[in-house]
Amino acid sequence: MEQLVAKPKDTTLEWLHSIAGELATTTLARLDQTLPWYREMPASRRSAVGLVAQAGITSFLAWYEDPKSQPWVAADVFSTAPRELLRSISLQETLQLIRVVVQVVEDRVIEEHSELREAVLLYSREIAFSAADVYAKAAEARGLWDARLEALVVDTILSGESEEELSSRISALGWRARGAVTVMIGSFDEATDVDGLRRTARRNLADVLIGIHGDRLIVVVGTIPDEKEPPAVPQSLFALCKVFVDSFGPGAIVIGTEVPSISEANRSAKSALAGIAVVGAWAKAPRPISADDLLAERALAGDMLAKNTLLNKIYRPLAKNSPDLLETLVAYLESGRSLELTSRELFVHSNTVRYRLKRIAELIGWDATGARESFVLQVATVLGAMTEHEQGTNKRWK
Repeated sequence: MEQLVAKPKDTTLEWLHSIAGELATTTLARLDQTLPWYREMPASRRSAVGLVAQAGITSFLAWYEDPKSQPWVAADVFSTAPRELLRSISLQETLQLIRVVVQVVEDRVIEEHSELREAVLLYSREIAFSAADVYAKAAEARGLWDARLEALVVDTILSGESEEELSSRISALGWRARGAVTVMIGSFDEATDVDGLRRTARRNLADVLIGIHGDRLIVVVGTIPDEKEPPAVPQSLFALCKVFVDSFGPGAIVIGTEVPSISEANRSAKSALAGIAVVGAWAKAPRPISADDLLAERALAGDMLAKNTLLNKIYRPLAKNSPDLLETLVAYLESGRSLELTSRELFVHSNTVRYRLKRIAELIGWDATGARESFVLQVATVLGAMTEHEQGTNKRWK
């Protein structure tokens, strides 16, 4: 029986170099046969993957010649391919690519040089670990970049500057929400679980942008449309925001005005910032609270957006609809919400006052008989009177 004798390494290496082209061609054919994602790629991407496979074979030859040299790592191979290829091919697909390359080498090489079996197995192990290391480093770098970009986007939303660049930056972050958004502001402490907040968002079909400014946690919230089972009644953003309350530190949480899109998030952020600055003035403020529920406090603090909102939603609709309604509201509030005093002052029956108060609630949505709402209405009527007086004074001086 003829005894197998191992061939000299130089002879084996020369033979390996001679079949390198054959191995590359066979690998591409095997990729096309076994990997559906490779077949579906555009021609340019397929060509880039071919370069990766060929580089893997070339690297094996170099490694076999000097096993102490640095093993093939995906980063070295991807330097010959377009930069976006690493992002478009997952780690799982990369390992499938490695498996095909190694299988082709095994089938062709070990058939004639059985002594190479151990070298191929050792190299395939090294290459798999190297690929995993490259993807781990890429993911870490991407995570750090995303964190910096997210902080920049949140800063832009808060400041309102560079709004023309906001859309491209948000797209780079992979923002998936569509439609209305709002901004939440509350306290932040070391126990705050930011990753847990993101998991909560995913479970509730929401997308979030998170920023930490000193002791404040800012969360931009939007909803991801459920294409499979759209809800019969869409959940309000305020209700959605309640699921994030436990992610904030102790103290007040203010939810900004709902705006139609992420490009207008600065308006929601402004209302939330104005609300968090005055929420302490309402001793029994709920948690969380809408910035629109703090319109009176915000207006008294000089927030022009809140002032204009009160004028447009309360004072002007009443003044335009009926002078009697506005007159009744002012008299009722100034009398300490007394029906009898109001009716005597206006020389009408108390039932007429009740009817007018009901009409006011139907028209503007605020009930003057409630303690909190009467305070908001009184601030609105005072602001309206001041505005009319100022405009009248300006007209007289013209």
